Amino acid sequence: MTATQPTAPVKQADPHLKAFERFEQAAATTQPSWLFPLRKAGIARFAELGFPTLKNEDWRFTNVAPIAKLPFKPSLDAARDGLTKDSLDQFSFAKLPGTRLVFVNGHFAAELSTATTQPNGIKVSSLATALANDSALVEKHLGRYVRTEDNAFAALNNAFFQDGGFVYVPAGQSVDDPVQFLFINTSKDAGATTHPRNLIIAERGAKLTVIESYVSLASAPTFTNAVTEFALGDNAVVEHCKFQDESPEAFHIAALHSHLGRAVSFSSHSIATGAKLARNNLRTTLDGEGIECVLNGVYITNNDQISDHYMVVDHAKPHCASHEYFNGILAGKSKGVFHGRILVRPDAQKTDAKQTNKNLLLSDDATADTKPQLEIYADDVKCTHGATIGQLNDESIYYLRSRGIGLENARRMLIHAFAGEIIDRVKHDALREELDVLVWDRLEQHEAVAVGK
Repeated sequence: MTATQPTAPVKQADPHLKAFERFEQAAATTQPSWLFPLRKAGIARFAELGFPTLKNEDWRFTNVAPIAKLPFKPSLDAARDGLTKDSLDQFSFAKLPGTRLVFVNGHFAAELSTATTQPNGIKVSSLATALANDSALVEKHLGRYVRTEDNAFAALNNAFFQDGGFVYVPAGQSVDDPVQFLFINTSKDAGATTHPRNLIIAERGAKLTVIESYVSLASAPTFTNAVTEFALGDNAVVEHCKFQDESPEAFHIAALHSHLGRAVSFSSHSIATGAKLARNNLRTTLDGEGIECVLNGVYITNNDQISDHYMVVDHAKPHCASHEYFNGILAGKSKGVFHGRILVRPDAQKTDAKQTNKNLLLSDDATADTKPQLEIYADDVKCTHGATIGQLNDESIYYLRSRGIGLENARRMLIHAFAGEIIDRVKHDALREELDVLVWDRLEQHEAVAVGK
């Protein structure tokens, strides 16, 4: 290769580099100057890394070549495509009280959103509004927790994000009702791309529940590349739920990075039912003593879907507990991937960490790849990990049938109970009840739930 020939990652990045030049010029007049070094570093890192390949250990089970081959079409306009506030009732969580911020093709739609008055300095808005009105607060946290050195997609989001949800809860304050971020994709164009960016800040002793939803109204090979950052101060109590139900033709990559202070209670639940290919990258740093962190998820796939969860839980301080529970229910020729790593640093004595991945295969062609890992540099810890892949237990079916329950109902009961292990860990009562109905409905859409295929 001559010195004038670009490397493969740079060639891959060419369309994005050209789009970035246009985007940067347009954004220069509307966004704070401190944001542009973050953006430039993001596009430079993406150009250096390129899209990950199967040769990358962290991506060896999930091939993102179909995303790399899509025409790159950033969604730069704020078209509403005929959506009205009433039409949003079709989506999950519509009846829950509280603030709901609606984004259409990545752009905030104030007329479709539901805002409630927030007392005592609590701020809930679009990120674009926060950049305009609370620039110093956003600058203190935005981009501080997401890692881009080994994540090309997060770097690409740094370069191109335009909007997303923003929440700030001052010390000692509580938001009683859930805050919702609803992202609706209406595009019918192959390669239409959005880069949602969410920032949640909860200071010392703050309490909050956040629901993050991604849905589609059109069937097209679109691409959502989302990043959510949590900055949680000492003794904060935060519950987060992400529901991904995009089109079976869509592609969805997301990163959730959280930085937890002393004695924080943080729960994050991932409910993944949509997209042709979906990957959630979760990184949590336990940077104070006495933290309790639960990462919890269920993925329900069919046909040729791929659902991938990759996570790193970094125990940096002593006396912390982290528990990760992920269950997959896989039908058709679909594939589930779980790659989890618990890192216990030398100072993190008295760590209590548990990681479990279970996969239920409802067809002969469904597959699962699972790789739980422990990396421990402290000697006074309690850490376990495990994984299972299998079909419905014949003995359990026999037990139910021996008590007069038919085969189909026995299968349904066992499958719903398998998903229910995850849903039951949701603390917010109304959210848990709605998720229970939602997951039941998704499972009942699969013929394999009743009769194995």
